Amino acid sequence: MNNTQIKKRNFGRDVLNKVPEITLFFWIIKILCTTVGETAADFINVNLNFGLTVTSIVTGVLLIVALWFQFRSKKYIPTIYWTTVALVSVFGTLVTDNLTDKIGVPLEASTIMFSILLALTFIVWYLKEKTLSVHNIVTTRREVFYWLAILFTFALGTASGDLMAEGLALGYFTTGVIVASVIALTSIAWKLRLNAVLSFWIIYIMTRPLGASIGDYLSQPANHGGLGLGVTVTSVIFIAGIIATVAYLTLTRRDVIGKKMVEEVKEDEQKGGLLQTIIVVVVFLTVGGIAYHTLKARLGDTAADTNPSVQTNTNGNQIVSVSPLGDLSLFRTITQDTTDMLNTGDQSGATTRIGDLEYEWDNAQARLKSKDKKEWTVIDGKIDTVLRELRAVHPNPTTEKSALTTLLDALK
Repeated sequence: MNNTQIKKRNFGRDVLNKVPEITLFFWIIKILCTTVGETAADFINVNLNFGLTVTSIVTGVLLIVALWFQFRSKKYIPTIYWTTVALVSVFGTLVTDNLTDKIGVPLEASTIMFSILLALTFIVWYLKEKTLSVHNIVTTRREVFYWLAILFTFALGTASGDLMAEGLALGYFTTGVIVASVIALTSIAWKLRLNAVLSFWIIYIMTRPLGASIGDYLSQPANHGGLGLGVTVTSVIFIAGIIATVAYLTLTRRDVIGKKMVEEVKEDEQKGGLLQTIIVVVVFLTVGGIAYHTLKARLGDTAADTNPSVQTNTNGNQIVSVSPLGDLSLFRTITQDTTDMLNTGDQSGATTRIGDLEYEWDNAQARLKSKDKKEWTVIDGKIDTVLRELRAVHPNPTTEKSALTTLLDALK
């Protein structure tokens, strides 16, 4: 037997099922992991002041280690599997964030790109294995396809969710309601004989923006419509929930897939898959396209407003600064308030006040970005720096004030 034959044999080697059964517990942990992916990425990036690049590198290394253990195991082990899912969630979020914030790729382009990559993964997976079943991951090759699909669903869910919430100015609450409705409708359709594999992947993609909406609601201050738990507390609560649920499943083995179950679902998963997939894709493209163009036109009308920013200099005289983004006086006022609080030693008050800047800037993102993307990107980067400085575990007043001064200059 030559080396090529040995490699092929090892790559397609048979193992016990490496993934859990799709139960209520599966979706509970999936949503918890998704929410942690959103909040943990923010915590490492902002609170620990690692920055987006270092956070991505650290998460990527941890993901590689987790995948190594996952592929080395001979069967489904809840702790390894769900640790990998949680890290894929964080990394998938960061992939989209890097494309958007570092490279400047529009969310529309990211959504289309990850949709194509996911579709290609499914096509090659089916051509090689003649099945897309998530109940029968019993070879290394199937597991490779499975984890590629998982990664692209998280990246796609992040891109599409951010496009809805930020790019189209729907906000995370409205986005959460929309995706929850899609999940509910898909579940009902599955009960009415919608293909099981198709139903699974639709819901899997949609739970990403749903988890982000839940995380946003829990972490945002009460005056911004949230519960005010903060990123750290929200992350701790959801991580504790994941640990408790995984421990329960480890002890009870309630989500282990047996051979009898594989045979029972095999025939059902093949029924009408191709035709139903085509119909669902056409529906999503039609409804999504109409909604996108309607909302984008509304933003275009809003962007036409180029009111100047009126400010007051140190002599008490009003000065008019016409920014390509229009009136930025609200953001400058919040930034100045934060600076004044730091100057009086009120670190807690400054940290709280800067949250208002993040909230107002995110709400105005779609409107401002449509006016001048380049200028918006410049100011957005400076705001990110300010947020990292003020929310650092050990804030440095000197670097905080420097970041705020730089931001004030950009907001003139």
